[in-house]
Amino acid sequence: MTDRCLPRLLRRLRPPQGDRVAVVRLEGHIGSVGVGRGGITADGVEGVLKRAFTGDRVKAVVLVINSPGGSPAQSEYIAERIRQLASENGVRVLAFCEDVAASGGYWIACAADEIFAARTSMVGSIGVVSSGFGATDLIGRVGLERRIYTAGANKARLDTFSPEKEEDVAWLAGIQGDLHAAFIAWVRQRRGTKLQGDDATLFNGDVWIGRKAVDAGLVDAVGVLRSVIAERYPDADVDVITPPKPLLARLTGGQVGVAAAVDGMVDGVVSGALSAAEKRSRWSAFGL
Repeated sequence: MTDRCLPRLLRRLRPPQGDRVAVVRLEGHIGSVGVGRGGITADGVEGVLKRAFTGDRVKAVVLVINSPGGSPAQSEYIAERIRQLASENGVRVLAFCEDVAASGGYWIACAADEIFAARTSMVGSIGVVSSGFGATDLIGRVGLERRIYTAGANKARLDTFSPEKEEDVAWLAGIQGDLHAAFIAWVRQRRGTKLQGDDATLFNGDVWIGRKAVDAGLVDAVGVLRSVIAERYPDADVDVITPPKPLLARLTGGQVGVAAAVDGMVDGVVSGALSAAEKRSRWSAFGL
């Protein structure tokens, strides 16, 4: 070993003495989306959040968010857990919006004390979306008959393969209104007087790009993680905390998509395809 290499080795062996900034990446759809398809859930991120907030010398926790949204409940659970851990450990939270921090992704971003966006980030979408499709004519054309039996008159509202009813649409609008009101209340609680604009402008489901999101008060500044952390915490150790890969992903080495394999198993099976479509439609009926 040369004398030149010795100082480098000693630095590696020496316990770190400075502050620590923990980085947690939250990327993808919020909520469970099926076997092998991941999704950001409260249970799924609990381990990385605990490690981020409770480690030694933590000065700040950084959330890197890249999500179009998803489950309202999971968005709320994750955001509340972040606030709980931040309060318990006296740690400041910074959120960085990457490509998209929209809808449920923005809900989670609001758990931070400060929100940053790149000049090209898409931010906001403070609204509620319900999606699905009607296939009443399609199943008749392929020789299928819809059979559904319920105990309870409203058990099968907005069934994909049954005719749409006006009263069901009105019921869904009421659900959306309640969810939207909860979303707005959370944004107002977290952003407060930073918000610039009336409700019709801020909460109509639109998205803002970079600087316009700053002008609307949805984010605090334009900035990216490396430059902001280098300025705020120049001497801190940056610790990127990643969750363990699922077992199937480890076995396949990431080369074979589990979702593709699952989809291949049901190709050509009409009943399986219809069941999957029905389940997907029910889950997508309510979302941020």
